[in-house]
Amino acid sequence: MRQEHIRNFCIIAHIDHGKSTLADRLLELTKTVEQRKMKEQLLDQMDLERERGITIKLQPVQMHYVYQDTEYTLNLIDTPGHVDFHYEVSRSLAAVEGAILLVDATKGVQAQTLANLYLAIDQGLEIIPVINKIDLPNAQVEKTKKEIVHVLGCPEDDILLASGKTGLGVQAVLERVIERVPAPNGDESKPLRALIFDSVYNTYKGVVAYVKVVDGAVKRDDALYMLGTKQDGITVEVGLFKPNLVPVGILKAGDIGYIATGLKDVSHCRVGDTITYERYDRVGVAVEQLPGYKEIRPTVYASLYPVDGDDYTVMRDALDKLKLNDAAFVFEPESNQALGRGFRCGFLGLLHLEIIQARLEREFQLEPTITTPSVVYELKLRGSEKHIPLYSPSDLPDPASIEATYEPYVSLSIVTPTEYLGGVMQLSQSIRAEYKNTEYIDEERALLSFEAPLMDVIVNFHDDLKSASSGYASMNYEPIGYRPSDVVKLDIMVAGEPVDAFARMVPKRDAYSEGKRVVEKLKEVLPRQNFAVAIQAAIGGKVIARETLAAYRKDVTGYMYGGDFSRKKKLLEKQKRGKKKAAEMGKGKVPIPSQAFLAVLKK
Repeated sequence: MRQEHIRNFCIIAHIDHGKSTLADRLLELTKTVEQRKMKEQLLDQMDLERERGITIKLQPVQMHYVYQDTEYTLNLIDTPGHVDFHYEVSRSLAAVEGAILLVDATKGVQAQTLANLYLAIDQGLEIIPVINKIDLPNAQVEKTKKEIVHVLGCPEDDILLASGKTGLGVQAVLERVIERVPAPNGDESKPLRALIFDSVYNTYKGVVAYVKVVDGAVKRDDALYMLGTKQDGITVEVGLFKPNLVPVGILKAGDIGYIATGLKDVSHCRVGDTITYERYDRVGVAVEQLPGYKEIRPTVYASLYPVDGDDYTVMRDALDKLKLNDAAFVFEPESNQALGRGFRCGFLGLLHLEIIQARLEREFQLEPTITTPSVVYELKLRGSEKHIPLYSPSDLPDPASIEATYEPYVSLSIVTPTEYLGGVMQLSQSIRAEYKNTEYIDEERALLSFEAPLMDVIVNFHDDLKSASSGYASMNYEPIGYRPSDVVKLDIMVAGEPVDAFARMVPKRDAYSEGKRVVEKLKEVLPRQNFAVAIQAAIGGKVIARETLAAYRKDVTGYMYGGDFSRKKKLLEKQKRGKKKAAEMGKGKVPIPSQAFLAVLKK
């Protein structure tokens, strides 16, 4: 197949706008999958993706289609729509020359649509606007057309109408891709350069890199070299996505396929890296790295602890297996006085955390205790110019040695119907957001821009936004760096002993309300003891909120049926002395059940 007959493209859209359904119709139209094997959301391989109706992992597939007596090879990448998997979208855009911009006719242009569109424009891709779900009775086709013209600046005639569910207009979309998307322009005679846009682990073949071959060619038994991670490998197998992995003899410039590298560690073959021939590096011929090598950095950290200490090894093996197929997930061992041994884990967002937790429960039958999610702060210590990262509040050094604290900020975009503008603005004031500007997409919808601390945006804000807008508003955020911040460490003490798992960094202005909320919640969920338990919230040495869990009182005189009162008094005095002794001996030995941690997490 010559390069001019190859078309590489992806589908980008907001979550739940019908990307996977449109991909299903394209597979049917090109007869890539037999009708008897066809099922809904075919490219969504995980059970979790099917249940939640969302794409978590990008998925490539190769199709063939005859148009005007010429056979074309069409390489499609189905991308996720949720903001937590934004990185997956950016990497798949780097591997293609065109993008179908899909907009739901019932919902119009939304925040993630805009974010993905700007990414595609930055990559210089040919964009094909398509309005989906036109068969629905509440479809607003004309209104959606005006929104697309406003954000894309294209003629109205360029916008295609389709229904992924019924297949209406899908053939026109496919033909438009062939007409408009440019063919790849790689050079087969140059040294190999292949961009990794995803990787998975296979027990027999090692790390399988999903690649777009930009220059050169690659076949089995070729020596490989990763330019970013400086790792050597040997090609075990090369092949194409049909959508299952199908081995072929050779991959050439312009192809999208996979290379089984034989490497045993996913971190040696990172997404965004460039694969070349080992020999070109060794003989001193400079091979330029492809743009797009960027390490994925987790934005949210939380610790996972097995409920039963004996499950520690089982949990470590489970997390190892999850990491093999999820390069963005990181973890390292840690121990905690209250919870025992566990793992500090890094995630791309709270949905990513939820997915990992669900996979642990489903695939490994583990239900871990999860500590309060936190972002990575930076500290500047006195007498030092360096900024050091703070992954967990329990690692905070002596406050007297800290000159300044910095926290990550994001650029927050919210698309909302204008009737909910007041509610959304009021909500933004509750999260320390700094208002930037308002842009009207049309008479009924507005795009609001803010800059806000990442911690405020990831915890509950998405749910609150849906409540404030009756489910119509959508949001997207992107990191914009660190800024000085007035945050303090809030310690929670139970019976005079600080519990590390409850410690958190909070804005100074919210410290009292957050401390009060946590101690009140703990009073409800902690089991009563034989002595009164003080539950306190403190900043440094100053207690800012307190609740007392009343002592459990045993009726020591219940078995007596009469006699002198002095006998009862003697027993009550003995109980009093016992309680005093228990309070002295058992201080800080209050067992904290795992559900207490979950109860505090939920606001």
